[in-house]
Amino acid sequence: MTTLLDTLVHAARLGGEVVMRHYAAGVEARAKSDGSPVTLADTEAEAAILASLRRDQPDVPTVGEETGASPGANGERFFLIDPLDGTREFISRNGEFTVNIALIENGEPVAGVVLAPAMGRLFAGSRETGAFEITPDGSRRPLRVRAAPTCPVVLGSRSHATAETMLWLERFPGHGAEPCGSSVKFGRIAAGEADLYPRLGPTMEWDTAAGDAVLRAAGGLTATLDGEALRYGQGGGDWRNPHFIAYGDPALAGRCRGAG
Repeated sequence: MTTLLDTLVHAARLGGEVVMRHYAAGVEARAKSDGSPVTLADTEAEAAILASLRRDQPDVPTVGEETGASPGANGERFFLIDPLDGTREFISRNGEFTVNIALIENGEPVAGVVLAPAMGRLFAGSRETGAFEITPDGSRRPLRVRAAPTCPVVLGSRSHATAETMLWLERFPGHGAEPCGSSVKFGRIAAGEADLYPRLGPTMEWDTAAGDAVLRAAGGLTATLDGEALRYGQGGGDWRNPHFIAYGDPALAGRCRGAG
């Protein structure tokens, strides 16, 4: 798995190089059919990632946000790729965007890499290796979620906050709140820098899988509102997630169920 995780890190860095070239040059966005923005950085970064994965792991099918599913991506074992999560953050130039690659096995994200190239942060993890952050000097700093404080720190979507989310958070009076774009939220929770990320709004599986893998490897949990671990590749081609909560300390899930 270490070799596989290194493969994901390498592919993510290649994608990140493409993204940062466009970030430096400036790009214009166009609207996809669902109204969400897309840029040349999205499509070219995904092409670089796919080429790297197919060279190093040719037998593993892929599902990418921009290119869809390759033949054989039937939900049992595949790579799930978001070449640029936080396109709105990319366009607004606040640095909070990520490159995401996950390996899914039988519905579970078993390995993942989240690269935030403008922030200089790379989070990685698998169920075999645990989670770690690769620092700019190349060293690996182990990651572990923290025990939840009485008033947890909540990371909220910078671009997609909803009234339903704010209502859900009323069960934690006095909580701290920080806006944060893209899947970097998962990495920060895995690093013990925050405790919760509730998302009661639309997301796709490629938005969450890599960060979810890192968080699980660090001892955390991403679960539906019913408390079930988030699953991937189970919708027969429907890649939408249900509403979910990303928890650092899994004990927070019990507190939430107790709050109703």
